[in-house]
Amino acid sequence: MNRLAAALLLAFSASAVLAQSPQSVPAAAATEAAAFNLEADVLRAMKTFDVPGMAIAIVKDGKVIAARGFGVRKLGEPAPVDGQTLFEVASNSKAFTAVALAMLVDEGKLAWDDPVTKHLPDFQMYDAYVTHEMTVRDLLTHRSGLGLGAGDLLWWPTTTFTSDEIIEKLRYIRPATSFRNSYAYDNLLYIAAGKIVASKSGKSWGETVRERILAPVGMRATTTSLAENAGVANQSNAHSKIDDRIAAVKSMPVPNGAGAVGINTNAEDMAKWMTVLLDEGKLSAGGKDARLFSEARSRELWTAQTPIKIAEPKPALAATRPNFRAYGLGFELKDYRGMKLAQHGGALQGFYSLVTLVPEAKLGIAILTNAESGPAMTALQYRLLDQYLNVPPTDWIGRFGEVTREEHAKELARIKQEAGKRVGTSQPSLPMSAYDGEYLDAWYGKVSIKAEGGKHILSFSRTPDLTGPLEHYQHDTFIVRWKERNFNADAYVTFSLNPDGSIDRIKMAPVSSETDFSYDFQDLNLVPVKPKK
Repeated sequence: MNRLAAALLLAFSASAVLAQSPQSVPAAAATEAAAFNLEADVLRAMKTFDVPGMAIAIVKDGKVIAARGFGVRKLGEPAPVDGQTLFEVASNSKAFTAVALAMLVDEGKLAWDDPVTKHLPDFQMYDAYVTHEMTVRDLLTHRSGLGLGAGDLLWWPTTTFTSDEIIEKLRYIRPATSFRNSYAYDNLLYIAAGKIVASKSGKSWGETVRERILAPVGMRATTTSLAENAGVANQSNAHSKIDDRIAAVKSMPVPNGAGAVGINTNAEDMAKWMTVLLDEGKLSAGGKDARLFSEARSRELWTAQTPIKIAEPKPALAATRPNFRAYGLGFELKDYRGMKLAQHGGALQGFYSLVTLVPEAKLGIAILTNAESGPAMTALQYRLLDQYLNVPPTDWIGRFGEVTREEHAKELARIKQEAGKRVGTSQPSLPMSAYDGEYLDAWYGKVSIKAEGGKHILSFSRTPDLTGPLEHYQHDTFIVRWKERNFNADAYVTFSLNPDGSIDRIKMAPVSSETDFSYDFQDLNLVPVKPKK
């Protein structure tokens, strides 16, 4: 999820691009007091934020109020989204990992404060103290000291690393802060948590979640990998912005991200999942005492573990400012209108999702989309919260639409202004051929630059789609324009030279602040690979 979307949505996950160009919307004065109409509100949000398809699940007081779809599965094709259409929900998979661990706690097979090394003996962080002290609880609470999205390039976009390789590479990623000092969202430690789930069952994370959670809850259509979706007709296509125009794109398989991401589901199954969560783990089938997890574990999932800084919203969104904000176990916690929310966002290439639970009101809202717009979901979430919490309505769709347009325009203007400051007459210090070669980062591995067809192409060795030509920007800084334009993640590539003119290292940074934080180029420290003698 990009930095701006994180501020407007939840500051998660997983992954996402806000580059929206919403259509004009009715004036707020005309809609503030509009009568509630789910279909009209959803369709308006979809039009405002360029979302081709959306599925909504709403549960209240143990009953399913809605589990239906809107729009189309793929832009340009007529097949509609319905309550059974599968969507990737990305980081909303983290709740499944947290619940799987909670079940193991119930069974006495582990404790939240067990050292991670008790269950994964080879686990190692950059700092030996952190390795020794990190607990199972720490894996779930985003307080490890890693920076925002640190190491995500090991799995995002699709890489050839295995989950075990990703966990092994944690030891090479330098911390950004001290251990347990502050909140910074990460994915890699949920991959490690997923590995613990798998090690305790003797099966993969996906098989374990399917047998121990999905089957008892009755989520029969839900899958734990894109590979399982092969042959399923009723599934949504991914959509991203390319030059600010929505387009159908290919999905991003990330089997090595199991534990952090992986769940594909629909509105009907999400209604069942939210019902179990709101009923503190009770199952509707299997008798009155049937449970997925205990009431004690339910309380722990929604108990604050790591405080999160509260950002000041734009004046138009002032009513959304929480009084508290924290991360629990697989859920973010905050308040709205005096009521506690347990929620999470999810983002993968072409898909965003948002799940919001209001335990006190026995209310659950799940919004699944086949586009990359955090504000679309956030605006609709608040509209639904106001309706079911009996709050006077606010035109959240119009307000978020206006803020989104303004922020995107500001970012485009900033990029244009920065480009205008560059020294256009400057030249690289070295002949272009001198920049070619292989470069090595301690945690990612190799990146290469090769001359191809009159261009110099930068490629990440373990990420097939992360490749693109270098374009000179100024001095010894270039911009890499990725071949996959829907990444919206072009990056500066700056070479530092030694006194003798040889290349010392490469540093990278996203061109736009709207780039998804999982493109953590800034964490790379690429040094030339010296040729073997």
